[in-house]
Amino acid sequence: MTVRAPRRRLPAAVWLFVLPFVVMFVLFFVAPIIYAIVQSLFATRSSGLGFGASTPTFVLFDNYARALSDPTFVESLWRLILFSAILVPLMVVTALGLALLLDSGRARFPRVFRVLYFAPYGVPGVVATLLWGFLYVPATSPVLQALSAVGIDADPLSGGTVLFSIANIALWGFAGYNMIILMAALDAIPSELYEAARIDGASSWSTIWHIKLPLVRPSIILVTVFTIIGTLQLFVEPLVLRPLTTAISSTYTPNLAAYNQAFAQGNPNLAAAMAVVVAVIGFAFSFGFLRLVNRKGNRAW
Repeated sequence: MTVRAPRRRLPAAVWLFVLPFVVMFVLFFVAPIIYAIVQSLFATRSSGLGFGASTPTFVLFDNYARALSDPTFVESLWRLILFSAILVPLMVVTALGLALLLDSGRARFPRVFRVLYFAPYGVPGVVATLLWGFLYVPATSPVLQALSAVGIDADPLSGGTVLFSIANIALWGFAGYNMIILMAALDAIPSELYEAARIDGASSWSTIWHIKLPLVRPSIILVTVFTIIGTLQLFVEPLVLRPLTTAISSTYTPNLAAYNQAFAQGNPNLAAAMAVVVAVIGFAFSFGFLRLVNRKGNRAW
């Protein structure tokens, strides 16, 4: 006969500290998601000949069908997936490379470079895009003017390169932030492991491959998930760069398309459906990646 241990109730003081977080989480995270889903199931239709009052009508999945049957919106989804495929590997490799470089002990003034690499993260996205926009326009860019003087004509805002230019802005802004996360994981590795590897005659590359990378694997996964989610939120950079080039349309990304439907076309219900579609894709990509890496990690054991 087994005797169950009595359940221990949490003190009232614990709930008092947790309650503000729960309230804010529900109000500013759960409630907007529920509101967007509910809005995506309705459509605003006017009665009569268009002069009557507009009334919300329950249309179930009609807004989703309209969004997914719109070729410009579907094209923006594929463009967003391509952007994610470009940026995620670049972000992880760059952040990891910078973290390993500063952790190697060979870098001079590591604290100074740590601050310099992290500094772009403190620049707001709009300001960063404006700064890079000046460098992307030949009339204001000293770099492009210098290249043109030697016979190299480059246009970062053309249709074939603008996506890479946007990825460069995101990489510049967030690589330092992700580097800090990876450096914190590297700093937590016990120094005894490095001493044992040095005694065994392990080279620097062997130490990185067999000690550092396996131990910072959870942080690398975290950075990858953060980057996947961030790429699916692409909005500020194309919105700011749009007046500078004809390669960026009002439906260049799904978020731009939803923004255009909500504030230019006056169709917030269709915009909500587009936003939910992007959220579902982000959920699928993030948890699909986590399941993939966890499965590989279990096989490694």
